[in-house]
Amino acid sequence: MTTTASGAAAPRPVKLSCHNLWKVFGNNAAQFLASHGGKATAADLERAHLVGAVRNASIEVHEGETFIIMGLSGSGKSTLVRCLSRLIEPTAGALALDGQDLLKATPDELIEIRRHKMGMVFQNFALLPHLSVLENVAFPLLVQGVERKAREERAMQMIELVSLKGRELRFPAELSGGQQQRVGIARSLAVEPEIWFLDEPFSALDPLIRREMQAELIRLQSVLKKTIIFITHDFDEAIRLADRIAIMKDGEIIQIGKPEDVVSNPATDYVAKFTSDVNRARVLSAGGIMLPPSSGAHAYRRVKASAKIESFAPDIVDSLTPFAVEDAEGLVIGEVTPRAVIEVLAGKGRGAGA
Repeated sequence: MTTTASGAAAPRPVKLSCHNLWKVFGNNAAQFLASHGGKATAADLERAHLVGAVRNASIEVHEGETFIIMGLSGSGKSTLVRCLSRLIEPTAGALALDGQDLLKATPDELIEIRRHKMGMVFQNFALLPHLSVLENVAFPLLVQGVERKAREERAMQMIELVSLKGRELRFPAELSGGQQQRVGIARSLAVEPEIWFLDEPFSALDPLIRREMQAELIRLQSVLKKTIIFITHDFDEAIRLADRIAIMKDGEIIQIGKPEDVVSNPATDYVAKFTSDVNRARVLSAGGIMLPPSSGAHAYRRVKASAKIESFAPDIVDSLTPFAVEDAEGLVIGEVTPRAVIEVLAGKGRGAGA
C-alpha cells in the first residue's frame, strides 16, 4: 500500500462504484422513477404496483478490498450484485468499473469485460458434469479461445492453488461438496479476474466444510489480493471475511462500515437487532474499547490496538490488571481494563466506560 507525504496509508483507488442505483420491477418503471426525480418512496412504489428490489443504492468498493453485502432473504443483496455486473439491467443510477461507465457499455463490450475482468461464484456450483475437474476449470479459457496447452497449464495452476492437485481428472460426481466448490472457485479465477463476485458461495455446505472454505478464501485473498464483493446472510461469516460490510433491508443499504463499527455503532434498530447475537469479543478490538493511558500504562503487558478481544480476554481477566494498547509502531496509545473486557464478554456494550 502506498503512503501519503505525512506517512499515513493512502486510500486505495475505487475499483467499482454505483451511485443512486435502482432496480424496479414492473411496467414503465424507468418512467415512474424519472417522474419522481429518482426519489420514490416504498409507499410510492406500492401504489404504482412496482417492486423496488434495489432502491437508491450507493457504494464504492476499493481495489483489493473484501466488501460484503448482507441482509435477510428478500433484502435485495443478490439483485444488487447482479446489477453491478449488469447481469440484470439497473432501472436508474450510475455504475462504473475503473471509472468506465458500465451502463454505456455495449453488449459486446460487456461480454469482454465479464470474460476478462470479472469472476463469479454462486451458491449453485454449476459444474459441467461431463467434464473433468481440469476441463471445468479450463472451460472459461476455452470460451476465450485460449489454445489447449496454455489453458490447461493455467487450469492446473488454479487447481493447485485451491489444493485439488491429484483430482484434476475426476468428475464432479466423484467430489465432495467442498471440493466441488473449490472447483468453482478455481474456474472463476482461471481468467485472472480483476473483480470477484461471490453470491453466498458457501451457504449450501455443511458447517465444518463451510468454515474450511472461509479459511481457504482468506488464504487465497492473502495471496491474490483481489477486489471481492461477497454476499451472505451470516454475520459470523461476514465479520470473519470482510474489510467492510453493507447491510441491506427492503432494497436499501442502511449502513456501511467496518465490522467493528457496525457492531459498535449500529445506525438503526434493525442493524442493532441484526447484530445482537454476534460474538462481540470476536469483532471488537483493544483499540475499540481502550481508555486514555494512565501514568503506569507503559509498565503493563501490551496488546496491539488491532487485537481482537477474544485473543487476549483469558489473560487479562486472569491478570486483574490493565493492558497497555499500542499502535502499529509500538507506541502506547491507551489502556484496556479487565472490567471493560468482562463487559464485552457479558454482552453489555463496548465496555469503554469501565
